[in-house]
Amino acid sequence: MSGTDNRKQSLYFPEDMLEEIQREATRQDRSISWIVQQAWRVARGDIRKMPSVNDVISPRPAAPPPPAPPAGTTGGPPKT
Repeated sequence: MSGTDNRKQSLYFPEDMLEEIQREATRQDRSISWIVQQAWRVARGDIRKMPSVNDVISPRPAAPPPPAPPAGTTGGPPKT
């Protein structure tokens, strides 16, 4: 015995995604379960980089104000 835990879990996929997984399973002559497990193994590193909904994202720092015009000027367009 391999010692793996073969628990069952229901997963819900959008119909078009499930059809695509089924086509790939048929093409590779594998089960849908095998395809999803391999996809997880390939993608898990990228998925772990995604922020959690519980992660606090710090707000972006405010943009610095525009520079002040030189002293003695009004900052408006030059007068002609």
